[in-house]
Amino acid sequence: MADDTSTDGGAGPTLEPRSGFEREALPELDSLHARALRLTGGDRMRAEDLVQETMLRALRAWDGYENGTNAGAWLMTILRNTFVGDYRRRKREPVALPVDERSEASVFFDVAHADPEGTFFDHLVDREVVEAIEALPEPFRVPLVMADLEELSYGEIGELLDLPVGTVKSRLHRARRRLQHRLYDYAVEMGYVSGSSGARSARAGWR
Repeated sequence: MADDTSTDGGAGPTLEPRSGFEREALPELDSLHARALRLTGGDRMRAEDLVQETMLRALRAWDGYENGTNAGAWLMTILRNTFVGDYRRRKREPVALPVDERSEASVFFDVAHADPEGTFFDHLVDREVVEAIEALPEPFRVPLVMADLEELSYGEIGELLDLPVGTVKSRLHRARRRLQHRLYDYAVEMGYVSGSSGARSARAGWR
């Protein structure tokens, strides 16, 4: 059987693995770009660079991919690891986290769930919500994307970002509360919450 990693006179990968790459990996570009935008806070230049680096690494490692398996998940893992490497390098620079406690308080007093923040965001995919996620400060946005979009555990996120699990939980909690506050009017309009007078009064008092 021919070795897929062989080269022709040093010219690069043979046609066979490249053909498989185009067939299985290229259709995932839109999904990769969307996830890159979430991770980078809507920074299109950084997102494009992240996707390009992901695809380059994927092509180099294509001989290790089993054809016909989940190419999307495999590529997302490469994209996430590529982003995390850059995130860790830039983490050495001090980042000032917002501490306005008023924006941390829940506005959804009328949602009767043990985890109203997580339950609420399970159902929201509209552009307004995406923009709200992208606007979060990076220390809050990145754990949120990994938890709510990639469905990673607290431990996995902590290991990737080199954070204690307690810090991961705290940042997720604060990120979800910030999104709640920003998206309250939208949530009422869409019928996700009833817009009780108590919640409206509390929210109005914070403006």
